[in-house]
Amino acid sequence: MLAVDTPSVAFGDTSPASGGGESAIRRLALVFLAFVFSIVALDLLFPPPLERARELSPLVTDRNGQWLHAFATPEGRWRFEADLDEIDSLFVSRVIAVEDQRFYAHWGVDPLAVLRAGVTSARSGRIVSGASTITMQTARLLEPRERTIGAKLVEMLRALQIERRLSKREILELYLTLAPYGGNIEGVRAASRIYFDKEPTRLTDAEQALLIALPQAPEARRPDLRAAAAKAARKKVLQKLAGAGVMNDVHAVEADEARLPAKRHPLPRMAYHAAQELALKNKPGVTRSTLDASLQARAEAKLADYVEQFDDGATASLLIVDNKTRAVRASVGSSGLDAKGGWIDLTRATRSPGSALKPFIYGLAFEAGYASANTVIDDMPRAFGDYAPENFDRSFRGEVHVREALQHSLNVPAVRALDRIGASRFAALIRAAGIDLKTPDRADKSPGLALALGGAGVTAREIATLYAGLGGGGEVAPLVWKAADEKEPENAYRLFSEDTAARISSILAGAPSLGGRAPADLTQKASRVAFKTGTSYGYRDAWAAGHGGGYTVVVWVGRADGAPRPGSTGRKTAAPLLFEVFDMLDRDGATEGEIEKIEDDAPVLAMSRFDRPQEKAPPQIVFPRDGVEVFLGSGARGFSLAARGGEGSLRWYVNGEPLRIEETSGRHVWRPARAGFYDVTVVDKAGRRSRAKVRVISG
Repeated sequence: MLAVDTPSVAFGDTSPASGGGESAIRRLALVFLAFVFSIVALDLLFPPPLERARELSPLVTDRNGQWLHAFATPEGRWRFEADLDEIDSLFVSRVIAVEDQRFYAHWGVDPLAVLRAGVTSARSGRIVSGASTITMQTARLLEPRERTIGAKLVEMLRALQIERRLSKREILELYLTLAPYGGNIEGVRAASRIYFDKEPTRLTDAEQALLIALPQAPEARRPDLRAAAAKAARKKVLQKLAGAGVMNDVHAVEADEARLPAKRHPLPRMAYHAAQELALKNKPGVTRSTLDASLQARAEAKLADYVEQFDDGATASLLIVDNKTRAVRASVGSSGLDAKGGWIDLTRATRSPGSALKPFIYGLAFEAGYASANTVIDDMPRAFGDYAPENFDRSFRGEVHVREALQHSLNVPAVRALDRIGASRFAALIRAAGIDLKTPDRADKSPGLALALGGAGVTAREIATLYAGLGGGGEVAPLVWKAADEKEPENAYRLFSEDTAARISSILAGAPSLGGRAPADLTQKASRVAFKTGTSYGYRDAWAAGHGGGYTVVVWVGRADGAPRPGSTGRKTAAPLLFEVFDMLDRDGATEGEIEKIEDDAPVLAMSRFDRPQEKAPPQIVFPRDGVEVFLGSGARGFSLAARGGEGSLRWYVNGEPLRIEETSGRHVWRPARAGFYDVTVVDKAGRRSRAKVRVISG
C-alpha cells in the first residue's frame, strides 16, 4: 500500500500571494501619506495673501469714536475694516441669502453650486452662472484674476485654504472689507459712508439692496454715474430677497421706489495735522484720539474766521488741553490747508515764545525763596554784562512789586529774576520737565539771560505742556493724544509746588483785561483765566497762553515763513482769540478748577535778594544812551560822558580809542571830530562793560 503525503496548511502561512497584498497596501498608504504631506506642504509654502486685508485706510476718530479724518491707502483707495458688531445684522443675513445660502454648511466650496455651474458652463464653453461662494469671492478679491475655468479652480483651492485658517465670522468680515463698490471705494464701511453719509449700523431696505448689488458689477452699477443700471440691479436684489423670504413683498416694492444716492459724500476732514501724525505713528486702521469732534470743529471754524481779518499772509494755530489728564481736546495746526503754509502743523513749529516763559521764571524764584508777589523790585535801566534789556514800550517804572512786574510783563525785573536763579539752572529745569528748549549756540555753550524775553525756541505744544502744568498744581506731564493713554498723570515732573502754582495763577488772573472786555470777576459764569501774552523779536510771533475752567488754551499768530509783522503783539493779535475760545468753553460748562484769588500775606522781601551775593552791578551808560542821536553845534566843546554802577574807576573808549579825563573838570569829555556813527564803551575795574551806538549830527 502506497503512502501519500498530504501537505498541511500551517497558521501564519507566508505564501507569495499573501505577501504581495500587504505590500500593495503599504504602497497605497505611502502614496496617500505623500499626497497629504504634499497638500499640507503646498498649503504652508503658498498661503493665501491675507496680508492685503491689512492694507487699510488710516482712520482717526475722536474720543467717542466719531470720525475726524480718514486717509486713502497708498494706492488711493478707501478701505476700512469691517466689524460684524458694527454692521447691521439684517444686512449681513441678506448678503448670505443672495450670495451664498449654504455659507455655513460648506468648507469654502459648495459642491451643489459647482455641479450646477459646471453643467451651464459646459454647454456655453465659458463661465455663465457663478458657483462662487462668499469664501471664493473673497479669494478672488485677495488675488484678482481674469475669469476663466483655470482661475475658478485656483479660487476653489484658495477658498479651502482660507476656510482652514479663518472662522466663518472672519471670512464675512474679510469679504465686507474688500468688496468693491465702484471707483476707489472698497468695503461696506467706505461705501455706506460715501454713498449714504453714515455708518452701516442701521441701513434701510433700499440701502441694503444697493450695497448687495454693487460688488457684482461695481463700475457698471455706480449710482452716481449710472443710475438706471444701479436701480435695475437693486430691483433684482429686492426681488431675490422677497423670493427668499427675508424681506416683505410690500417693503421690497417701497424700497424699489426709494431715491438713489446721486453723488458721493466727502469723508470728514477735521484735525488734518493731528490726524496725519497719529495715522503715521500707528498701524493702518482706526486710531481713537483724545480730540473732541464737536470742540475741534468749532475751534477750526473760529480760528479760520478770526484769521480773515489779517491781510498780510498771517495764519494761526490753536491747542485746547484738559488739565486733569493733559489730553488734547482740539488741535488746529493752521487756518486752513489752502492758507499760505497751511500744510505745516504750526503747533509743532519751533518759535520764539517772547515773554510767555516769564511766569515760570518767577515761579522758580518763589520756590527758591528769592521773592514773593509783594517783593519790591527795581525796574530801572540796568546792564547784565553786555546785555541791557529794555521794556517793550522803552520806558521804566522805578520800584514795582513782582506782581505788577509779571502782570505788566516788565523785562528788566524778569531778567533780574532769571539772573538770580541762573539761566543754566532754569533751562535745565525746563528741559527736565520735558520741554526741548532750543537755545542758540554760544561760545560758552550755556543759555543766556535772553531766555527771559524769548531767546530760545519752543513749540505751541510745549507752551501748552507748561501752562497745563501750571493749571495742574505745578506738575508738568506730556500731552496725551490717544484715548487709550488718557488718565491722570502718574509720573509727572513737579516743576514747583502747588502753592506756588496757585500764587502765580492768581497773579496772572489779575492781569489787566483786554480793551473792551469786562473782567471775569464782573461777568456772570465767566471763568477766571490765568493768561500771559508774548511777542517775539521783530514781531514774528504773537502768543497768548492761559488756563481756566479746567482747560489750557494756547494761541499762536504769525506767518508760516517767520516773516515780521510790525505792530502784531501777543496782547493785540493772539489774546482776543484766546478769550473767544475760553468763552466757548464756558458755554460748554467748563467750570472745573476755578482759579483762586490769593492775597499774598508773605513778608515783603527786599529787592536786594535778587542780587547775587557779593556782586555789584556792572557799569551802565547814562549818557549817551544806546541808539540816540546827539547834536553837535558849532563851537561846542563836546559831550560829558556819564555812567552808573560798576566797580572802581571807569575807563571810556570811543571806537576802541581811550578817552582821557579832563584836568579842569575831572570828567571824561568826548569831542567828536565829525558827524557820523560812533561806538561808545565804558569799562570798570573788573573788566565789565557797557556799550552804546550813537549818531552825531553836526550843525
